[in-house]
Amino acid sequence: MHSLSGGVDNKTKGFTLLELMIVLFIMVLGFSVVGINLSSGNDATALKAASRDIASALRFARGEALISHQEMTVNFNLIQNTYTVSRRDKIYAISKSIGVTLVTAKRELTEEGMGRVRFFPDGSSTGGRITLKKNKLTWQLDINWLTGQVELNDKDSSE
Repeated sequence: MHSLSGGVDNKTKGFTLLELMIVLFIMVLGFSVVGINLSSGNDATALKAASRDIASALRFARGEALISHQEMTVNFNLIQNTYTVSRRDKIYAISKSIGVTLVTAKRELTEEGMGRVRFFPDGSSTGGRITLKKNKLTWQLDINWLTGQVELNDKDSSE
């Protein structure tokens, strides 16, 4: 009786320790790249959330000015990275890792690092631009002086 072995010898079954180490090394490199991408995604998410929150506060202030027939302001403290809405007690914090700049009418710059955007009862505003930056990511809020409309845009920092 003869047995057929199919041409496979016992030495080629399985993997060597070196082959396993190489595969593990490649997997670790792959996971580190994914981790780096996820952390930059957190930056983008935090920046987008802060931008949307500020846009919401600005739109709220405009709506309140229209409804109440009284001026409303959104006040920014750029030193402490906070903002408030007039006739509201709450102070809204912006992450310290986000850089905030405010461009508004000169009369609305109250003191060093302090400024505001004012909305009038007819829906118009003092207008302006608020820019939020984190690392290389930038979001920009434009407030139209004539209509008071707030527009939120994702900007490429290389522009």
